[in-house]
Amino acid sequence: MRISPIVRSAVLLALAAAPARAQTPATVPDADLIVVTGDAIVKAPPDRAVVTVSAEARATSPRDALRHTAEAMAAVRQRLDKAGIAAPALRTLAYDLQPEFDYAGGKQVLKGYVARNQLEVMVTPVERVGEIIDATVGAGATDIADVRFELEDPSVLERDALRQAVASARLRAEAMAAGAGRAVDRIVRVEEEGAATPLPRPVYSARAVAAAPPPETPVSPGTVEVRARVRLTAKLR
Repeated sequence: MRISPIVRSAVLLALAAAPARAQTPATVPDADLIVVTGDAIVKAPPDRAVVTVSAEARATSPRDALRHTAEAMAAVRQRLDKAGIAAPALRTLAYDLQPEFDYAGGKQVLKGYVARNQLEVMVTPVERVGEIIDATVGAGATDIADVRFELEDPSVLERDALRQAVASARLRAEAMAAGAGRAVDRIVRVEEEGAATPLPRPVYSARAVAAAPPPETPVSPGTVEVRARVRLTAKLR
């Protein structure tokens, strides 16, 4: 097909008027890049505690073992209710029934059954932890499996930890660049290596005994740590 001179001229004029295509930025040579990591730890007093309590019972029949455990845990829940611990702060973690055996004359002989009921209790404020431990043991709990301290809303500390980690990485990049006779021109990329996660602090584990507990179990909450790590890539000049 023949193109008329008029159409050809219009096409050439349009191409001439079109803006030049943007050029792809040149890739930064590896020799001009530096990659470092930065870490930060932020500490704060916890504002809540999680106490794990258990009720355990043994009997010759599974029905009796379950009944004794249920009665003990019902008494524990009732005591917690009187202490002002509402139902939303309670969570059943495990309910277990297992046979127990003895060995006589090289043979396995059924001894009975053991039932366990494990309950997680959220406690606020943390100053009440000792009181709650004593209350549950006094009501029939046979085991305090764990006490750990946490932050109800760690987001503010997480952001603070990330800011400090980036600042630490920037300082390391500048120090390494200066050691090589260079300087940091700009930050190319910052990546988080793992979430800034508060580490719960487990502090207590004990089995209840027959003797009466002390007036109040002393528990020290200490501080909770929030850690952050970032990877920073910088261009040198």
